Order: sequence, then C-alpha cells, then structure tokens
Amino acid sequence: MIAKTLYGLESVLAKELRDLGAIDVKEGIRSVSFYGDKGFMYKCNLCLRTAIKILKPIKSFKVFSEEDLYKKIYSMDWNEYLSPKGTLAIDSTVHSQKFTHSKFIALKSKDAIVDYFRNTTGNRPNIDLKHPDLRVNIHIEHDKCSVALDSSNVALFKRGYRVATNLAPVNEVLAAGMLLLSGWDGRSNFLDPMCGSGTILAEAAMIACNIPPNLNIPEFGFEKWKDWDVDLFEKIEASALNKIRGFEYKIMGSDVSPSVLRKAKENIRNANLDEFVSIEEEDFFASEKTTEGHLHMLFNPPYGERLELKNLEEFYSKIGDTLKQNYPGTQAWFIVSNMEAIKNVGLKPSRKIKLFNGKLESRLVKYEIYEGTKKLHKLK
Repeated sequence: MIAKTLYGLESVLAKELRDLGAIDVKEGIRSVSFYGDKGFMYKCNLCLRTAIKILKPIKSFKVFSEEDLYKKIYSMDWNEYLSPKGTLAIDSTVHSQKFTHSKFIALKSKDAIVDYFRNTTGNRPNIDLKHPDLRVNIHIEHDKCSVALDSSNVALFKRGYRVATNLAPVNEVLAAGMLLLSGWDGRSNFLDPMCGSGTILAEAAMIACNIPPNLNIPEFGFEKWKDWDVDLFEKIEASALNKIRGFEYKIMGSDVSPSVLRKAKENIRNANLDEFVSIEEEDFFASEKTTEGHLHMLFNPPYGERLELKNLEEFYSKIGDTLKQNYPGTQAWFIVSNMEAIKNVGLKPSRKIKLFNGKLESRLVKYEIYEGTKKLHKLK
C-alpha cells in the first residue's frame, strides 16, 4: 500500500506505520510505501495522524500514449472491484513529458472503465465525485503507470471535528505532523498561545490520550468495496479505542479574538476533547507562564502572506521578547514562512525543519527557553 502525506512529514509517517506494525516501510516524496493485510488497511485509515490517503495499488504497467493507457485499463477485470451499476470517481497525478494533462488522463481512464462495463454487461457505472462506490487513483511517472484503489475516499485531514474555521487554519495532518516532529508525547503541560480555530489543540489532545484521529470521519472509501468486512473493522476500532489513555497535565489554548475563540471551543467540543483542553481569551504578548515544570509550546502565528500584519518584524520581535522574559523552562516551536522576519525573534533556533503550509514554503523552528541563563543550565 501507499500512504500519501505532506512534504517533510515522510519520516514521521514512516515511524507511525512501523509503530502500527507495517512491514517493509519505505519513504518516498510525500508518500510512504508499506505492506499489510486488509485489517491493517482499516487500522491505517483509522489511526494514522500524518497520512492524507491510503492507496491500494492493483496494477502497474508502462504506458506510451493515451490510447495505450485506455487499452491497458480496459483490459483489467473491473468486475472484481465494482458492480456495473455502481458509482465511480477517478483521480490522477501526472509527472511526465509525454503526458502533461492530468484531467485528460482521468477522463481517458474513466472512459476505459465505463466502456469495459458497457461492453461486457450492457450497463455502465455512473460518475459520483463526492461519494463513489470506488475511487480509482491513476499515477503516471515518466512512462510508468500505477493504478490504485483509494481506500480513504475523503482526505484524512478532514477529521470531521472542525466545523468552524478562521481565515488561515492549519491543516489537521500538518498540525499532527508538527506536534510529532516537535516530540510532543503528552508528558508535560502544553500551550498554543495563538490557537485560532483550535486545530493544534485538538491534535495535541488526541496524541496525548492516544485517541484515533479519524474516529469522526463518517465513511471511509473501503466501506463501499465488494470485500468490506464490517466485523473485522469493528474489532479493529474496538482495539484502537481500548488503547486510549488518561492525561494528567494541562493542554491550554489562548487567542486575542473572542470570535476566534468561540470557533475553537466549538471545534474542541465537536471532537469530544473539552475535558482535556482549556481555552481562554488572552494576548500572548501580555501573558506569562502559569504552570510549574517543563512547558511544551507549539503555535501557528499569523503570516504576512495569509493574514495581514502591518509590521511583521515588530511582531516577531515581540514573540522573542515574550518568550525570553515570561516563559522560562519552555520548549517553543512555531511555523513561519518569512525567513527574514524570524531574524527579529532575537533567539537562535536550535532546529529548523522545512515544511509547506498550503503552498507556502515554511520552517518549523524550535527555541529552547531555559530557566535562568543557558550558561547556568549547562553548568547544571
């Protein structure tokens, strides 16, 4: 199988897969390949935090023209996967000098499957782009074509809990990926001081409590497949729910906007996480650390490109000052797309990890704020 992900999260996803029990895990670009049985495919869709889709490849071949593609897809036994009166959707991605138009490749593939049924049964499947019985993924790399079934159907970052969003919400898979890259494991207090619609808070709570992230997705693609095994799925779901654990620390969120906080609280309620997450109206620049011991902080500050900020340099300078003066004993991570502006933080990041937030090339940066001075910390 192939798990699709976002750029920069391949190693995190590979670790998730190994921890779940995948065999022969190999990292690609925005994807990780692995082996597992049908039950493991169900488990991946339910439990993976950094996967966008789980694809099950069924055929690969070399392809030399659009007509060649049509013939080879037509020659496959589609009765194995879909009934003649079922519904169908085709997604395609193309990286090739020979084939340059992904929509045309999707159309040609659809024609081949529809013609296969019409010519062999007298009936044809209808196209349903939102809730098809079968979603087929066509991937062409140079002259190699891979045909796969999309077991997820919906993108797995559409967790189902986020009904209210702000102008620039962070994708749920990216939020989970940043948390895992930052080493968040639920063994300390956590703060998102610019929490927006609450996505980072929700993902942090689910990681801390080991809650399967995709419990709220109404229906996976494989639930409409011919070999759907509801008993097996329910066993896997029960096993995953049985691994949920308690959480003894605090997960805290804050923001300056009351309207933003209302949305965050609504999303946390929808995710059934309000017993673990507290959200308050507060200006980060006038705040200070309120908990004892180590604090894990991760946030997505407003971007100049996505949200208008009148003075980006001053904004990042205030982030640095607030961290230095008011948050001793804190490991602070945030994502940023303006590499020049973060120089104004006035602290040297101990890590920079390249990611993309939407189409924006970004860095996830880490700052260690020690109790006392760094020199004193080293002497200890």
